[in-house]
Amino acid sequence: MKLNFLGAAREVTGSCFLVEGLNLRFLVDCGMVQGGRAAAARNRESFPFDPASIDFVLLTHAHIDHSGLLPKLTRAGFKGAIYTTPATVDLLGVMLPDSAHIQESDAKRSAKRSRGEDALPPLYTLQDARECLQQVRGIEYDREFAPRVGVRARFRDAGHILGSAIIEVWVTEHGYPTKLVFSGDLGQPGRPILRDPTPIEDADILVIESTYGNRQHKDFSATEEEMIGIVEKTLFERGGNVIVPAFAVGRTQEVLYHLHRLTSEGRLRQPRVFVDSPMATEATRITREHLELFDEHAKRLAGWHARGQNLPYLHFTESAEESMALNQIRSGAIIISASGMCDAGRIRHHLRHNLPRKECSVLFSGFQAQGTLGRQLVDGAARVRIFGDDIPVRAAIHSVDGLSAHADQAALLAWARGFKQAPEQTFVVHGEPSAAQAFAELLQQQLDWQVSVPEHGQVVPWPDFLAHLPENASPDSAEHTSRSARVTRRRP
Repeated sequence: MKLNFLGAAREVTGSCFLVEGLNLRFLVDCGMVQGGRAAAARNRESFPFDPASIDFVLLTHAHIDHSGLLPKLTRAGFKGAIYTTPATVDLLGVMLPDSAHIQESDAKRSAKRSRGEDALPPLYTLQDARECLQQVRGIEYDREFAPRVGVRARFRDAGHILGSAIIEVWVTEHGYPTKLVFSGDLGQPGRPILRDPTPIEDADILVIESTYGNRQHKDFSATEEEMIGIVEKTLFERGGNVIVPAFAVGRTQEVLYHLHRLTSEGRLRQPRVFVDSPMATEATRITREHLELFDEHAKRLAGWHARGQNLPYLHFTESAEESMALNQIRSGAIIISASGMCDAGRIRHHLRHNLPRKECSVLFSGFQAQGTLGRQLVDGAARVRIFGDDIPVRAAIHSVDGLSAHADQAALLAWARGFKQAPEQTFVVHGEPSAAQAFAELLQQQLDWQVSVPEHGQVVPWPDFLAHLPENASPDSAEHTSRSARVTRRRP
């Protein structure tokens, strides 16, 4: 067996892992790389494998950095099934066509600028996205299924966004199963709305994320107070607007939940809130249809969404004209718009109009990858380029990590402690080099695990299972059991 790290290795975006076995090839995630021109160029590269040879795909969740190249995969010849959770199926129905629309629009602008000379075609089209969606299959949490002979899999709740999953996979070769676990993106436990990440007890191979592997989030009560302070000072003292770049799926719904709750509790004066993202509007609708995935506290407050639509201070824009009209608002508005890293979408227009105004604020509620406009702002850029214009940054820039949908270092470590026995090998991914390395060292020092931080493109062969069996061992018929739980673990 071989494990190929084709994305999210020493970086945060582009999640993609290829598992190869005896007459077997499957992917876990097929995500888009995000972060400027270099990322765009990588997305256009040919896949380092024959897409037609892939048997199936297991998808952790709907975010574009995990799912965004699936239509390209289909376009290149992939004919197999894409397995994921039902909520993710619903979200993909919105996100992949939206991504295709962006690809087609970018291609048209490129052709117009170049006057047809050397114009780049779209990465994939709306038709490609529609054909890809026909290959998607929904599997409920905690239900075992067999993508093909010799493979069993199970999705467990990751608590990151609606429908996000940890993936357990048992691959049987020579009559013996090897268990791989892919954490996907893990959520921060103890947060409202979604349930906490499911503990996993054993694995032979663990692939774990490390987005915040080198830092802790603020206490949530402190985060709430920080959020209240930003809104109150900006809207009611300085007379400006608060611009919130937010991922359309997950973060927008959480920000709305907190704004509504804080207002209802009398802790925040009633602002005017505008959600300027058609995809976020659809994602909010889908969220309402999956209340069974909420935690108990959120279920008790499940009426927030219905009440919110009828409150005068919350408005979902529908047309481009309504979006442009928001830029005429000079004060008193919270404008939530995608994309979360400011790389595309309507948010760039709102930043262009509000960044030069010192009375305004920009509130980042999620991770900003290297190379993105969001990262430039968080890192303190005095000027940025938006639509070819040089824009001065006079607005206050706030990064509120306490609202992040990713587990911090302590939460990642706590989830790892849930394993009853150490995996035989752990690979730390989905983190910038400093974060991934720091978390790998923590796992080695505190849990005494065998850990490595793979490089992009690295291929790791997994030794023949038979070489590790004790004498007189027989095939284990229990599909749930990992080799590390059956065989005494040996350190090199």
